[in-house]
Formats: sequence, structure tokens, C-alpha cells
Amino acid sequence: MEKKVIEQNNIYYTKSDTPEMIATFKMAQNTFKYFWRELSWEQRRIVPALDMSGVKAIFNQESSTDTPLGEYMWIGGNIFFDGIFVSGTLLNKPDILTNVKQGELVGFPLERVADWMFYSGKKVYGGFTVQLMRSQMDKKEREKHDKAWGMDFGDPDKILLVFDQEKCPGNLIEHPMCINMKQKFEEYLKQNPNGISEKDELGYTWLHKETIAGNKTNVEMLLEMGSDINAKIDAGYTALDFAQKLEWEHIIPIFKNKL
Repeated sequence: MEKKVIEQNNIYYTKSDTPEMIATFKMAQNTFKYFWRELSWEQRRIVPALDMSGVKAIFNQESSTDTPLGEYMWIGGNIFFDGIFVSGTLLNKPDILTNVKQGELVGFPLERVADWMFYSGKKVYGGFTVQLMRSQMDKKEREKHDKAWGMDFGDPDKILLVFDQEKCPGNLIEHPMCINMKQKFEEYLKQNPNGISEKDELGYTWLHKETIAGNKTNVEMLLEMGSDINAKIDAGYTALDFAQKLEWEHIIPIFKNKL
């Protein structure tokens, strides 16, 4: 299926967007890395842990007036993030736009993300725009809203980003699966040494992908086993570039100490 890419240039919000809502979009963009890290591990699980995952983005279309049309819609399905573009299947049927259709594979830069959300066991992670709206409801309205969704959104002032965040704050730094799978990952690399610096069709190495996902343990192991720290994707980015772009502060020093 051909992917319809929405470019970064000329991002227009809707007339109803408040400064508070736009600030919420920025929060979703800044924390999107945690969403992708969880999805990257979900793709490796034999038994799925997530009941749902989705990303909301602003889609624009030129109009006959001076102001382009804007509409917020969710994508789902096989969501993917390459460090630059987010892609997935458009879940909504557009109300006003005609340049995209429900069910199409679409892609857009991180700067267009307006929200992200996944839930497991009915507990919600992310959902920044939803939580902003819930924060403006009274208790009864909030209970009615949550019952309609059938999800546990929790406290709108304490948005969860990762599993067991309150009990294990260290999960914000390193995904527990990355630590638990260290031995198996090392064994796999030893059995498949050619894959350590192998590139895909866009020039991404395993080091690029593990860096984008914020997997410190795997990044350290790949570097120890000879992965090329200076390798660039076709668009010219190194793994360090992605670590800095996504502000993976626990990974950036690893690269700088090696350079």
C-alpha cells in the first residue's frame, strides 16, 4: 500500500485551538519517544500486552480562503516511527478534508503529532488532549466520560507515560524488557554478527533503530560488538543525531564517550 506523506512545512492548527491545547500538543510530541519505545517492544512480544495504541495528528489541506483547513484524526494499525516520520492507518473518516481517506496508510513528521495513547488492562497511558478535556469536567462528567470509553484514565494531572511508572520510576529511563532480554540479545548478535552493521533500504542500522527506541542496554552492546557509530541513514542522520533529536539523555553520553 502506498503511503501518503504529509510534509512538515506549513502546519496550521484549527481556529478552536487554545494556547493551552497547543501546549498540550507539544507535550505529546516531547514524550512520543516513550510511546514508540513501548510499541517497539510490543512488536517483539509473543503475547501482546497492549489492548490499543493510536496517534492523533493535525492534517491540513489548502482551501479557497487564506486559512487552510485543519482536522485532527487518529492513526492506528501497524504504527511505525523512523525517528523522523510517524506512519499508520488513518482510523477516522474525515469530516472536511478530501486529501486523505479513512483506511489509507499515511505518514507525517513528529511535529504534526497532537496526541498519543495506549492502554493495557483498561489503564490509559498518554492521552494528553483527552486528559486536558477531563481536567475541565466536574467529577460526575468525568465518570460519565470514562464509563463511555470503558477505560481507566486516572488522575488528569498525573499522565502516565510508561508501565509501573509510579512504583518503578526507573522505567522512564530504561524499558524493563531491554534489561531482561540482554542475554538473549547478546546471544543473537553473536550468532548473527553480519547484522550488527547491516543497513536496511533507507540506510538504518540496528544501532539507529535501538537508539530511536531509547534502548540503552542494546545500544551499549551494539557499540561493544563493533556497530559503526558514524553510520548515516540516507537522509544523513547518525544514531547520535537521533538520540539528540529525541532527547534520550541516558544514551547521548554513551556516544559522546566513544567519539
